[in-house]
Amino acid sequence: MNKFSIAIHGGAGTLVKGMMTPEKETAYKQALQKALDAGYAILKNGGTAVKAVETAVKSLEDSHLFNAGKGAVFTATETHEMDASIMDGKNLEAGAVSLISGIKNPISLARDVMEKSEHVFLAGEGAMQFAKENDYQLENPEYFYDELRHQQWLNIKDTDNFQLDHSAKKDSKFGTVGAVACDKNGNIAAATSTGGMTNKRYGRVGDSPMIGAGNYANNKTCAVSCIGSGEFFIRGVVAYDVSCLMEYKGLSLKEASEEVINKRILEIGGDGGLIAVDAQGNISMPFNTEGMYRGIKTSEGENLVLIYQ
Repeated sequence: MNKFSIAIHGGAGTLVKGMMTPEKETAYKQALQKALDAGYAILKNGGTAVKAVETAVKSLEDSHLFNAGKGAVFTATETHEMDASIMDGKNLEAGAVSLISGIKNPISLARDVMEKSEHVFLAGEGAMQFAKENDYQLENPEYFYDELRHQQWLNIKDTDNFQLDHSAKKDSKFGTVGAVACDKNGNIAAATSTGGMTNKRYGRVGDSPMIGAGNYANNKTCAVSCIGSGEFFIRGVVAYDVSCLMEYKGLSLKEASEEVINKRILEIGGDGGLIAVDAQGNISMPFNTEGMYRGIKTSEGENLVLIYQ
């Protein structure tokens, strides 16, 4: 039987130890462990990698601690706009949604786009129409209200500034969530979900819902979920770049992911990290920031939840 494994992330960036209270650190670690356990249970019971990554990401979307689903940040107009994508490495099928509001679990809507439509990517009003046709209930804005997120927005509203999540500074933290998994059959999948940037304008879309940029999966190489400065991850086509280095240069999962995060993305001015898994169940989680909320759980007994380097 194939080794099976799952990895998750809940954001990367300037996670200064002194700014994190012990209580908050415990809360983050508990939320990460809960998501890991939920996804791992699917794999252990013979479920698919796709189901495992969706389940883990839903758990993170249901927590107000992360910038996805319930904890999504506020836009310039004091609303929430969420993005998500999912990809199946077995057949290269993918689904993505962008600029959606009121959807409790954007990752599930992305999966429905993959499995119930003939398209890959739906955005804005069209994505909302698709959600309605598939009987999604819309949550009230109060469901997505978080005091910390609102304060972050109040601090910079009516300015041209935007803020990548959780930061004391403008650009020091990104709170996207994601998961990658390898199931008992050696199939892999990736899922990514985000609430975007605080005070974002003009319908800005980052890398999270873009197949090949923030999310990618191919059984031949790897499944990747990214977290970082989205504009740079789009320009670097980061998730696909890891896969390419494995497919065309013969690099290992670890070598390819570290080359992209510690060299290529830095060369164009971006920062962040990624989680990746291959069809043998190996996991790599490089990042070039002070920290990244992350965790792994494998059939060989590994179970780790980490925040700092």
